[in-house]
Amino acid sequence: MDESANSENTGLQQLNAATREDAFAALLACCGSLSWAQRMAAARPFADITLLLATADRIWWELRPTDWLEAFASHPRIGERKAATPQSSQSAQWSEQEQAGTQASANEIMTALAAANRAYEEQFGYIYIVCATGKSSEEMLALCQQRLNNDYETELQMAAEEQRKITAIRLRKLIGVVE
Repeated sequence: MDESANSENTGLQQLNAATREDAFAALLACCGSLSWAQRMAAARPFADITLLLATADRIWWELRPTDWLEAFASHPRIGERKAATPQSSQSAQWSEQEQAGTQASANEIMTALAAANRAYEEQFGYIYIVCATGKSSEEMLALCQQRLNNDYETELQMAAEEQRKITAIRLRKLIGVVE
């Protein structure tokens, strides 16, 4: 068995064996929706990562938009370090890693990104959420400007899909499978 499969197995075993409270806390760091984390903790044990991710997706899409908004609020704005609602230290660390593309950006890009964030929040009523992993600040700015053209329902679905992607990445990190 290769090392990544072994660490996946160990991480998944730890998640499965954790108390409900500990599993809930670990899962909440992956997605800031209380309902999602509660339902995921209750859905254990997971036989493998495929089942873990499929269950995460199923539960995510069964949630109400208010649950999605709760998850969005657990993220800092793109280019910022602090979320509107309290984050676990693990969630804050992952957010910082995910937004690494903004760390070396020019001031003019960061200023434009801050303005786009504000415009987005004014238009939609929640923070601009994007799966930032591997994206530069220029890419995230262009995506935000493009998404400002969406109607509320379209954008809510797009934001929910971005959160789903973030959650999948964080679940992989949680159980020790880093791509």
